[in-house]
Amino acid sequence: MQKVINAAIEEMSSVVLGKEQQIKLALSCIFAQGHLLVEDLPGMGKTTLSHALAMVLGLDYQRVQFTSDLLPADILGVSIFDKNKSNFIFHEGPVFTQVLLADEINRTTPKTQSALLEAMEEYQVTIEGETRPLPRPFFVIATQNPLTQSGTFPLPESQLDRFLMRIELGYPDPSAERMLLKGEEDPRQRLSHLKQVMSLAELQNIQQAVSKVKTSDTLLDYVQRLTKFTRVEPEFCYGISPRGALALLRCAKIWALMEGRSHVIPEDVQAVLPSVVSHRLREASSYDENSGRGLAQRLLNAVEVIG
Repeated sequence: MQKVINAAIEEMSSVVLGKEQQIKLALSCIFAQGHLLVEDLPGMGKTTLSHALAMVLGLDYQRVQFTSDLLPADILGVSIFDKNKSNFIFHEGPVFTQVLLADEINRTTPKTQSALLEAMEEYQVTIEGETRPLPRPFFVIATQNPLTQSGTFPLPESQLDRFLMRIELGYPDPSAERMLLKGEEDPRQRLSHLKQVMSLAELQNIQQAVSKVKTSDTLLDYVQRLTKFTRVEPEFCYGISPRGALALLRCAKIWALMEGRSHVIPEDVQAVLPSVVSHRLREASSYDENSGRGLAQRLLNAVEVIG
């Protein structure tokens, strides 16, 4: 299991240069059977990361460019009347795939954004009164531009909570950027050379192995102190919910598994906490959606590992 995980990280790192930490977080998100939100400026490699993830894992992949005129039917599908058969034929939308890239999700209207809610939570969509299951695994990678850019519609808290993790890619370090500048091929062209290194059965085994990762009472005490701190300190507008606490613990288990351990240590919790909770927190005195990043770091600094 450890060998195939390392192979996936290495293969993706050949395309997404200098971003091993973000690659590990993206992989841990799908191993934990969650959805990923990637927020960054245009041109940082968000689309390349999602496409590389699908190719390395051998999953079906669809991309939807979200725009202000996109309709829910453009994502979910629509029934069209067939005059030869004298009935309506349902045509599946791009949501019927294993990896869906919702590109620039905050450039479309809230009505269209909410069309993904049932799909992300229930792994099914209800269209015209009929419930249709989605392929499994089903994994949404949504990218969004910073809210300071024009033409954006902020995701509401209820929809942000559907994402297990939110990450940023950031600018490449000088050595990685030099490799990009010296490269003869565009990174997107290198995608065609990526190899599938993990079968569907291996992916499912990793997803199921999380239940075997052990957590001590001391570790659970630490997680509960973290969540309690967000609920009682006045600087937090609201605290981490029970669903958020479960998400944090599940991601910590996956991180331990990826590090080759069968038990969780505090460092596993600390490694995934900013990505798991930053979009679930907001500063009480600010309307800034990005204030959760600072609060996540404050949380790590303020709460002792040993109570």
